[in-house]
Amino acid sequence: MRALLSVSDKTGIVEFAKELEKLGYEIISTGGTKKVLEENGIKAIDISEITKFPECFGGRVKTLNPYVHGGILYRSGIDDAEAEKLGIERIDLVAVNLYPFKETIERTDDFDEIIENIDIGGPTMVRSAAKNFKDVMIVTDPNDYDMVIDALKNNKNTLEFRRNLMIKAFEHTAAYDSMIANYMNERFNGGFGEKRFIVGSKVFNTRYGENPHQRGALYEFEDFYKNLNTLKGEASFNNLTDINGAVKIAVSLGEGAISIIKHANPCGAAKKEDLVTTWKKALECDPISAYGGVVAVNGVVTKEFAEEINKIFVEVLIAGKVTDEALKVFENKKRIKIFDLGQPKLEIPGDVWDFKHIEGGFVFQDADRVEEDEVANAKCVTKVCVDDRSDLEMAWKIAALTKSNCVVFVKDSQMVAIGMGMTSRVDATRCAVEKAKSLGLDIRGASLASEAFFPFRDSVDYAAEVGVKAIIQPGGSIRDDEVIQAADEAGIAMYFTGKRHFLH
Repeated sequence: MRALLSVSDKTGIVEFAKELEKLGYEIISTGGTKKVLEENGIKAIDISEITKFPECFGGRVKTLNPYVHGGILYRSGIDDAEAEKLGIERIDLVAVNLYPFKETIERTDDFDEIIENIDIGGPTMVRSAAKNFKDVMIVTDPNDYDMVIDALKNNKNTLEFRRNLMIKAFEHTAAYDSMIANYMNERFNGGFGEKRFIVGSKVFNTRYGENPHQRGALYEFEDFYKNLNTLKGEASFNNLTDINGAVKIAVSLGEGAISIIKHANPCGAAKKEDLVTTWKKALECDPISAYGGVVAVNGVVTKEFAEEINKIFVEVLIAGKVTDEALKVFENKKRIKIFDLGQPKLEIPGDVWDFKHIEGGFVFQDADRVEEDEVANAKCVTKVCVDDRSDLEMAWKIAALTKSNCVVFVKDSQMVAIGMGMTSRVDATRCAVEKAKSLGLDIRGASLASEAFFPFRDSVDYAAEVGVKAIIQPGGSIRDDEVIQAADEAGIAMYFTGKRHFLH
């Protein structure tokens, strides 16, 4: 029996090779892998002894040879006579992982070096072994070494076992080629080439999708969700989309902020002097909707804070850190799900790209985000301006992360009213105000943000009636002059950012 080992990631390869030796395998190897094996007392046959041809062109060609691929690809019971005639011997196991292309593009912009880290022979061997999985075992993940050795030792090397390794191998090469194609399009075509590949690694299956008759799972681009600690419960499909929205708002508002999401929409947000006060103020905006909601805490949940949260039913709590003492507070709450990142504050991956499924395909775009200077650089277009723009900034950031059409009212670093997902901006404004009135919230002196321009002055007139002191919006309407005039008549400060943040 012969095993071909040629890996860029050397993790566990020595131990794997030693176990293969004990099982009677001859080890064939290449370059750096062979050197590591021999340094650890493992006898390895150089690939050139198999190919009967030296490595050439700076190592570009070393495994692309019939004695290698013939040994991997010939079919037992079909091609045996031809293999014997050609002097080709079976290679029973192939362990290959590929040149570190991702690490290279993260480290350097030198295109010549990047080109040299595009693996050719590796993917070819992987695909050959995967194609002939009936006869050959293909191993592409160092985490599978122990499992493979166990299968070989304990008569578990079944067709089904090799088939599962085959699927993983094709996933490996597909992801690798997708990464290269995406990189080349980003470098030379601004990221919008003729093909766009979206590749994720499964983290876990959800019980179901948005509804019980749908299947669901979480996939990640990098390792963000693997770093998410599940402290209590299990996240559902809908929980995950709500967690995404809640965390993005809490992170955008900064350390010490809290956001509450219900059915993908924010129903509370604040940032006060301490987390307990912040929670109480976030809850005031819409305590009815907050029941059974998703709460993101950009900080550490202590026992004292947990006791406040525990006064209502919260379905999901995610924080930078939840202390052990705080976790005990929720022990008797069976339905709550609790997650943290094991650090003082929340983070988001900060994806550069964004996409959305539409029937038959997807639309793809640059990811939207509010730049830190958008509010600071916003132009005051009215006779009256304000000295402190902090409420405007908070309202603006929440509006950018809320379904259009939306308006957000913030007063003293607390969201006091919100209207979202409406077909007209004036309806969004009226809904926000009526909800605030029904809860007895005083929105006089609040700052208002609209993620897109006001097409008419009606929303401004209505905002004036309820005592709004400042408005921030992109501007750009053909009726901007009328809107500004409405603000001037009411003594409202109005700022134009020049940047729209639709979220559909």
